[in-house]
Amino acid sequence: MKNFSGTPGTVLGLILRMSQFIFATGSIASIATTPSFFYYTSFCFLIASMALQIIWSFVLALLDAYALLKKKVLLNPVLISLFVVGDWVTATISLAAASASAGLTVLYFHDMGHCHFGEECQKYQISVAFAFMSWISISISSLIMLWLIAAG
Repeated sequence: MKNFSGTPGTVLGLILRMSQFIFATGSIASIATTPSFFYYTSFCFLIASMALQIIWSFVLALLDAYALLKKKVLLNPVLISLFVVGDWVTATISLAAASASAGLTVLYFHDMGHCHFGEECQKYQISVAFAFMSWISISISSLIMLWLIAAG
């Protein structure tokens, strides 16, 4: 397997994992401060998927930090295969949750005009934006992992 930017144990790999973690945390923090998010199933799904994203990204960020401290690049084929499967599963779930929440936000709050709570609606929109940014960073990471498998 080749060693290039974004592989586990590199600085870019750590940056990608930390950005996934930060954006997912921002998404949960934004939506959890609203008083009525639990009335909408897609927002509950968004919180659950972002919680999974936080756990996955945090564990892999710790692994990347450990590898950086030990000056090792993690290129074990079994470990990379695990990363590929985990990244693709969390990326798919994150995209589904972000898309469902974005659809509900547009439909309910813009098209139907039921958004009389300005600050609450903005928090929903910010949460969805953070969820999409988290998905973008995990999709980059998952493509890098897939490329590692293909190059291996």
